[in-house]
Amino acid sequence: MIEKLEAINDRFQEVAALLAQPNVMADRKQHATLSKEYKDLSKIIKVYNQYQKVLADVESAKTVLHTEKDADFRELAKEELEHLEKEKGALEEQVKTMLLPKDPNDDKDIILEIRAGTGGNEAAIFAGDLFRMYKRFAESKHWKLNLLDTTEGAAGGYKEIICTLSGEEVYGTMKFESGVHRVQRVPATETQGRIHTSAASVIVLPEAGDVEVALDMNDVRKDTFCSSGPGGQSVNTTYSAVRLTHIPTGIVVSCQDGKSQLKNLEKALKVLRARLYERELKKQQEAVGAERKSMVKSGDRSEKIRTYNYPQGRVTDHRIGYTVHNLPVVMDGGIENMVEALRIADSTAKMQEGK
Repeated sequence: MIEKLEAINDRFQEVAALLAQPNVMADRKQHATLSKEYKDLSKIIKVYNQYQKVLADVESAKTVLHTEKDADFRELAKEELEHLEKEKGALEEQVKTMLLPKDPNDDKDIILEIRAGTGGNEAAIFAGDLFRMYKRFAESKHWKLNLLDTTEGAAGGYKEIICTLSGEEVYGTMKFESGVHRVQRVPATETQGRIHTSAASVIVLPEAGDVEVALDMNDVRKDTFCSSGPGGQSVNTTYSAVRLTHIPTGIVVSCQDGKSQLKNLEKALKVLRARLYERELKKQQEAVGAERKSMVKSGDRSEKIRTYNYPQGRVTDHRIGYTVHNLPVVMDGGIENMVEALRIADSTAKMQEGK
């Protein structure tokens, strides 16, 4: 591990020197690539420097413990050494996690799709609640949200809502949210106070660039139609909404969020590329057997991953057995601790597989 950290430190110094060179500063693409590498490496170097300091302090405490004649000083050194050993162990675990191979998609922006499942109107309302939860979480992370398409529910919420989230490490943060989310509560339409169980599905797709997905427009059928949502006088009078059908796969994407047909086309193509990219990733994983048998998975659309129990104010993630009793905070976007628990569980599973 020390050798790996020293190699990373050497690369960090090399990148820092490259960034100071005039020819690199003049090349915007190369400068952006190196700046990102420098930022990523600096996170590891910060922990590495802390680790080096703790190692030095451990040796110093051991020296005092073995050479000091005063009993009080030796006792202080012993207590300090116990504290430092714990800190050393924690830093080692942190370093091991940081040295794990990184998912190349983690830094990508995402397409977030939320659809009402079983439960009728209540499922659509719940889908709207989930969207608000993710919107508030995105705001706390300073991510940018852009709506692509919405179909509203008859009693509120959404039958379907699709948006993009862009910012720092969006996919790496959100990828474990894919799956079926279940809610248990008394619906507003329930007259006898009975608790109902409804569900909504969440799909998180990494955005794919033009290079990553070879999309032949000859394979795409484009249809236009009138938008059905809010948007002013032009709605329902101009054919601004766009529906794309990828003929070889049968994937259908529509976008009617904007008044401009061209902008709706661009957004629809973005979603189509993301879905095709996901399809290819899945094929590759199956071909090389890379699908891990971990409890934490991303992209499983049928797995019931989480339950939001309103009567008990409880949220449980079934994959890792993680439960919190602060449902109002969670529904207001406070999912940071749950997201972090999922990431730690995934990292732990990776480390176990690597042994």
